[in-house]
Amino acid sequence: MKLFKVGAAAAVSVVLALTATACGGSSDKASDSGASGGAKKDKIVIGIKFDQPGLGLKNPDGKFTGFDVDVATYVAKELGYQPNQIEFKQAVSAERENLIANGDVKLVVATYTINDKRKAKVDFAGPYFVAHQDLLVRADDSSITKAEDLNKKKLCSVTGSTSAQNIKTKLAPDADLQQLPGYSECLTGLENKSLDALTTDNSILAGFAAQEKNKGKFKLVGLNLSDEPYGIGLKKGDKDLQTKVNAALKKMVADGSWQKAVDTNFGPANYKAEPAPQITEGS
Repeated sequence: MKLFKVGAAAAVSVVLALTATACGGSSDKASDSGASGGAKKDKIVIGIKFDQPGLGLKNPDGKFTGFDVDVATYVAKELGYQPNQIEFKQAVSAERENLIANGDVKLVVATYTINDKRKAKVDFAGPYFVAHQDLLVRADDSSITKAEDLNKKKLCSVTGSTSAQNIKTKLAPDADLQQLPGYSECLTGLENKSLDALTTDNSILAGFAAQEKNKGKFKLVGLNLSDEPYGIGLKKGDKDLQTKVNAALKKMVADGSWQKAVDTNFGPANYKAEPAPQITEGS
């Protein structure tokens, strides 16, 4: 009889243990999925550029810096994620829509200009910044003050760039257009005077000019040859996320964090950024 009681008690203990484990397993699963109701969020994957100083740059030590990184980190915090819960994934220009559509990233913050062609595939929050096509020249060069001054001069941009073609076709048809694989090659040519100017978004130019190794060597001409409103890309139809990201961007401007990020990342290049733009997406 005594043996029976012991066995029964053991059986009850096993059942209780199994029940507790089952409950615990369910709770853990909700936590991992980031479910609502107080469950702990795991991580958020955000697409950024890895090769744009001042905007999105993966440094040799593995850390990420730049204005887009600062914006992404702030937005993630407002969504409930700490910096150590952010996974940055490289988002090259041609793959941004695919990364969002396939669910590889939750957001893309990567000098992502809002336009109708892209809005057919993804939704945007923002804009959070407005850039313009501009020219970068040597700091001591006063011969280029407008796009037309590029006639008979050597203009550089990366292979396949629409920025350089815009100038060549519309503004300076006699410019000697040189297309190189990357911006660093253009900067080298600009420094050694084999090239006269580099063109792309002014934010990108400012980022390169602000690098420690380039400080004092280059300057922006200060032209507004196009409007490039940068937005945060997200999955089409996710209005709840769009609303939350827009709210985070508004808060970033209101508490001064936006301006601080602009000054930190672009200030050394004598870059005059426009004030934070009004949110237009999702409204």
